[in-house]
Amino acid sequence: MTEHRVDTGTAHSARIYDYILGGDDNYPADREAGDAMCREWPALPVHMRANRDFMHRAVRHLARGMGIRQFLDIGTGIPTSPNLHEIAQEAAPGARVVYVDNDPLVLALSRGLLSGTPEGRTAYVEADMRDPAAILGAPGFRETLDLSEPVALTVIAIVHFMLDEHDAVGIVRRLLEPLPSGSCLAMSVGTADFAPDEVGRVAREYAARGMPMRLRTHAEAAEFFEDLDLVEPGVVQVHQWRPNRTDGTESGGEGIRDEDIAMYGAVARKP
Repeated sequence: MTEHRVDTGTAHSARIYDYILGGDDNYPADREAGDAMCREWPALPVHMRANRDFMHRAVRHLARGMGIRQFLDIGTGIPTSPNLHEIAQEAAPGARVVYVDNDPLVLALSRGLLSGTPEGRTAYVEADMRDPAAILGAPGFRETLDLSEPVALTVIAIVHFMLDEHDAVGIVRRLLEPLPSGSCLAMSVGTADFAPDEVGRVAREYAARGMPMRLRTHAEAAEFFEDLDLVEPGVVQVHQWRPNRTDGTESGGEGIRDEDIAMYGAVARKP
């Protein structure tokens, strides 16, 4: 892998997320940005934890409830445990996971993404989501995932950093295109539908630090799932997506107000 220098003096979205979730892989610039954003919207930590919990529930459902054994995770972020492969391989020890990110810090920490079960496989691909061909053509992708079997494409909390000119819907469709029937899409999509003033102020804080956002309405979030078969309850706020696990060890939406969540989530199957 190519060596990169991590820019510690500029705030980064993945490290802000890590800081607000209580992680250790962040720097003063990230902490300053995170504190400023939480002042604008004190519910931001609740929102971010709810998004993380949605990922856990969605992956468990994909592995346990839908029998998916292969995962392609786009925009992986800092490997805060439990990460996707830990959740998937807990449910199905033979699960295979390919992580994709273009952040040098994620690259530096990628060893933590590669320590899966002996039965399963994990790989890391350094690539930008805006270049689907580079992802789909990467040796780590081709050597890890078997495209004769279903794959779950997971795109969690990333498309709100893609502007209209990036064509996020088109990119997701190009990533889904080579995946066989029975594959799935799990996404969370940023929105300002429920707390427009507060979320708008947070978005301005991100933009001031060089991270402009494109927040989407419910109808715009639903566009990502056109021509797919949505899993119940469809496109909902992330804390409302199957909040209660059947084994009783985790809940999602209890005690969380709708206005404290700025993310839609859904899972859908490719016919």
